[in-house]
Amino acid sequence: MSPTILLLAAALTGGEPAAPFAIHVIDDVTGRGVPLVELKTTANVVYVSDSNGVVAFDEPGLMNQKVWFAASSHGYELPKDGFGLRGRALEVTPGGSATIKIKRINIAQRIYRVTGAGIYRDSVLIRRGSPDPAEKPTVGLPAVPIDQPLLNGKVVGSDSVQTAIYGGKLRWFWGDTLRPAHPLGLFHVPGAVSELPERGGLPADKGVNLKYFVGDDGFARATCQMPGDGLTWIQSVTTVTDAGGKEALLGFYMKVRAPLSVYRHGICRWNDKNESFEHAVDVPEQSPIVPLGHTFIYKDDKTKYVYFGDPFPVARVPATAEQFLDLSQYEAFTCLTPGSRVGEHKIERDADGRLVWGWKKNTSPVDAMSEPGFVNVGLLKPEECRFRTVDAEGQHVVAHRGSMNWNDYRKKWIAIFTEYFGTSMIGEIWYAEAESPTGPWTKAVKIVTHDNYSFYNPLHHRYFDADGGRVIYFEGTYTHTFSGNDYQTPRYDYNQVMYKLELDDPRLRFAQSLASKGREARNPKPE
Repeated sequence: MSPTILLLAAALTGGEPAAPFAIHVIDDVTGRGVPLVELKTTANVVYVSDSNGVVAFDEPGLMNQKVWFAASSHGYELPKDGFGLRGRALEVTPGGSATIKIKRINIAQRIYRVTGAGIYRDSVLIRRGSPDPAEKPTVGLPAVPIDQPLLNGKVVGSDSVQTAIYGGKLRWFWGDTLRPAHPLGLFHVPGAVSELPERGGLPADKGVNLKYFVGDDGFARATCQMPGDGLTWIQSVTTVTDAGGKEALLGFYMKVRAPLSVYRHGICRWNDKNESFEHAVDVPEQSPIVPLGHTFIYKDDKTKYVYFGDPFPVARVPATAEQFLDLSQYEAFTCLTPGSRVGEHKIERDADGRLVWGWKKNTSPVDAMSEPGFVNVGLLKPEECRFRTVDAEGQHVVAHRGSMNWNDYRKKWIAIFTEYFGTSMIGEIWYAEAESPTGPWTKAVKIVTHDNYSFYNPLHHRYFDADGGRVIYFEGTYTHTFSGNDYQTPRYDYNQVMYKLELDDPRLRFAQSLASKGREARNPKPE
């Protein structure tokens, strides 16, 4: 607690203020603290567990008695009692503690929040305001692992993340970002750097120490403020080399007017001197290929390419700075006739009527979002689709956004993606595998669910893979936006939440049972 709060409490009570009661909510299998668990009293006062799964309960009128806490959390639950209620009654005492074990329904484990204010607020309160990560745990609670557990770069909330390794460090860039001082925040791409785990950074299961690029006021500053009205968003941040062998950090940006109208695209390049992106190339409005999503570099047919996945491949370009900046070098993965656009409905077939999928220049891509339209009008059969995933009941799962990478443990390409119009509009996260980046992607298993809440633009952090790729980590944007839900989870809403997924979990077997009956991917490991 702050000194001011301590003095005020002392004045009101006539002595030293009582210590908070510590509630530790843990996964009943792993024993790890569970973030984002809501505990609500019978007076409808809500507390939300921090990234250690800790709640610091400090209600003067409710100490030294039994207090009921209703418990709820996306993808986790407590068993119902005899009245059909999910919760616990705890004997609350100053300085005391209790543990609540909660059952995980999700296959993936929610492990911490990456951005925003108060990531470890309750853990710090339990330690009476000491954020020292070296301090010994109190009342059996885990230590605070990150350097800035309360407020970093004055960032209260951040939209979708992009990352790339550049200059030996991991670079992070986000969308629209909120601050404490005013409802209007930063809308031109804040950024940060962190050390990779193998170079002194925290292990991925502990957290991320972000060092923001900040302005004179200490708030995160813009790193991609491009000319024109409205917001700047960034996509496909990628590190390649130029003809001289020097690293280049590149990306695609969009200019956006209210409400959400994209009116211009361009390619930007990082300037080391001012530590910001600068405009490099305009992308014509009529361009059939505007790469989006996350990237990976992969050698195919003796050429090293940058692949753009959203989540599945939509485009590629040879992996040099010069060709990245040359729009004529881009190819789309598509079944349209060369030179045509999606709206023209020109499907390419060979003399035997077989669909011709391939990499084609000056042609619109056909992806998981556009395939259903061709099926609906009879131009494609479901079995001809490359990105039509189904669940174990055979129901079509339409992929919205996500990322794809090679996995050493599975010896397959894996994808983490959001479902479009699932249980939540864009809040359900799925896992899929394929033998090739271009599929076919056919089977998927839900790994994270949300109750009328959004969790979009998930990114698999391939550089965090552990235990030979058996364990992977991904994050996404947790927000009420687009969900139709007016409720906003305190501190968590509009922020990035990290998950951990173990690929030997037997519940993933449906997605791992490819039609090839276990044959390893025919493509070699990507770079």
